[in-house]
Amino acid sequence: MHIAIISEHASPISALGGKDAGGQNLYVAQLAKYLSQFGHTVEVFTRKDCPSQPVEQTLDEGFKLVNVPAGPEEFIEKEKLLPYMDEFTTFMLDYIKKRPTPFDVIHSNFWMSGLVGANLKRHLSIPFVITFHALGKVRRIHQGKNDGFSDERFDVEDSLVKEADGIIAECPQDLSDLVELYDAHHKEIDIVPCGFDDEEMYPIKKAEAKKALGLKDNEEVVLHLGRMVPRKGADNVIRGFAHYLKENNKESRLVIVGGESEDACPIRTPEIGRLKAIADQEGISARVMFAGSKSRQALKIYYSAADVFVTTPWYEPFGITPVESMACGTPVIGSNVGGIKYTVKHEKTGLLVPPNDPIALKEALSKIMKDDQLREKFGLESLSRVKQHFRWEHMARKIEDILISAITNKSFKNNYSFQYNREVLNANSESSFR
Repeated sequence: MHIAIISEHASPISALGGKDAGGQNLYVAQLAKYLSQFGHTVEVFTRKDCPSQPVEQTLDEGFKLVNVPAGPEEFIEKEKLLPYMDEFTTFMLDYIKKRPTPFDVIHSNFWMSGLVGANLKRHLSIPFVITFHALGKVRRIHQGKNDGFSDERFDVEDSLVKEADGIIAECPQDLSDLVELYDAHHKEIDIVPCGFDDEEMYPIKKAEAKKALGLKDNEEVVLHLGRMVPRKGADNVIRGFAHYLKENNKESRLVIVGGESEDACPIRTPEIGRLKAIADQEGISARVMFAGSKSRQALKIYYSAADVFVTTPWYEPFGITPVESMACGTPVIGSNVGGIKYTVKHEKTGLLVPPNDPIALKEALSKIMKDDQLREKFGLESLSRVKQHFRWEHMARKIEDILISAITNKSFKNNYSFQYNREVLNANSESSFR
């Protein structure tokens, strides 16, 4: 197949851990890599956000990356990208028409990429499949007035659910949300979870990992790793850890990995400044290490050095970091939400707790830290579970089948309910659909 993957704000080569660089970037990178390895021609389209980026580049992983000129060639928060999607679509139309071989199928990632995919389908009759990664109505429930997207997102997502030739949910909660909030038909949705690469994530001896990070061998290590945004709940992790320290005299350290720079600069990453202030308020600054952004190659060392990995977001469409931690043999304490309650099996591979509940987190930490045998059992069960259910290669094979089905399906959908039109943009950079 000739496959176009659209990921408007999440480039497969971006450094992870920043505000808008996380699971979707990794998902796209791994999917493109494996589909290329399976023998398909794959091109990934993302927005050009730096003048030095070439428009086209072929990556070592075997796929082509196309940096689409759409809007200023600088970083723009994803919440402000919608006005540039018409320009993105126009570029892709011209690019595809000049291409010697047409694309057989489009895989859109996120709702704005879905908007582009739907318009390309309308003009070129190319079927498109979508992975939403996050849903606007779910985000609004949890973020309320802090949600930077307009209500327009809801209309677009409603239309995409009706028009896509395939919908990929990342976990059962994702499927349930699509059915209940968007009136999707569950028979038209396939669940394909995210995963890990066992050549990238694997256990390292704990003593060696701690030594590599400059941590003491006898020091308990609690790890939090992820994008530095409030909804990820790192503040809850700090408060829960503070409660744990009040009841335990052991030498313990909380390590927090993520941010826009390697030096954990609060100017570059304001969320780190907020979290440091919380650690100061709790009186545990000496016990909290902000490690900054780290390379993919270094992450397995952090996961392996930890006695437990903790992630307590308010909500989580999937959550790749728990899977990576489990792949390194480290048990997880996670929020009982979204994809985490799917990947982490309570009392078998780790523990699930309510979000925004530092006391519940303290109790889970106490339970898992005081019992070496339980921790070892959880670690072994974690490793077994992810190897069986959560490999990127398996994910790519399932999506390969879905893309083939979209091409060969006789009930190709043509019920277009909207068209993006840049001429109706108003002064507030909002768009209309007709």
